[in-house]
Amino acid sequence: MPDILCPTCGAALTLGSRQWLCPKGHCFDVARQGYVNLLPVTQKHSLHPGDTREQVVARRTFLEAGFYEPLAQAVCQAARRYGKNAKAILDAGCGEGYYSAQIARALPRAALYGLDISKDAVRLAAGRYKSGTWICGTAAHLPFPSGSLDLILSMFALTVPEEFHRVLTPGGVYLQVLAAEDHLLGLKKIIYPELLRRQKDASPDLPGFALVERCPISFSFTVEGPQIQNLLAMTPHFWRITREGAQRLAALSCLTDWASAVLCVYRPV
Repeated sequence: MPDILCPTCGAALTLGSRQWLCPKGHCFDVARQGYVNLLPVTQKHSLHPGDTREQVVARRTFLEAGFYEPLAQAVCQAARRYGKNAKAILDAGCGEGYYSAQIARALPRAALYGLDISKDAVRLAAGRYKSGTWICGTAAHLPFPSGSLDLILSMFALTVPEEFHRVLTPGGVYLQVLAAEDHLLGLKKIIYPELLRRQKDASPDLPGFALVERCPISFSFTVEGPQIQNLLAMTPHFWRITREGAQRLAALSCLTDWASAVLCVYRPV
């Protein structure tokens, strides 16, 4: 298992009874739910960065209902294919831990680490999935030594190529899932008066990485009742929706939509 590094001085942390300690005396308490907060105030951009508790609970309720199961299966297949010998896995931007738990089951011999900037998300993940090491932190400053991780997963989350390249082993793999242009088009047509269609780069060039495979993933799903609002809450549209758009969405009892994503497999070079 890789060391976890002190965010203050960079020394390796040692786990005590309920604290992570470094040789210079910096200590970080393990919360009752089992996670550790390694996000210094200097790395925060707001008082409560990341998703709110309302959003992470909505995402858990939605995902655990199985609506995105085809996406989870595709990610697990890629993990088994490209990371079957992995010893250490990081879900960077793990949220409430749904995909983290899926990939841990796909690679049961690997040590799982989940990291998210939202304390509410990591708290929920640690409370439900006890087998991983859960960290509140930022992907821009990963608390791991260079060359210590075999696989990194990023599900619709922030990508920091330079930092991911640093912590991956030379033979490691980076699995990145991005939303395609028509992802959740049905939801967007309801909440926005008009759509600006922008061509997305579905497999962007990442410095220090070579693209190995690009896998489009598309499937339809139908949500009813409260799950419509849960779907909205787990997307960036939650922050952008207008009052009129919210009213149109609230009037629906059923919504059939299309999930469209791209799974990109990268190797460090």
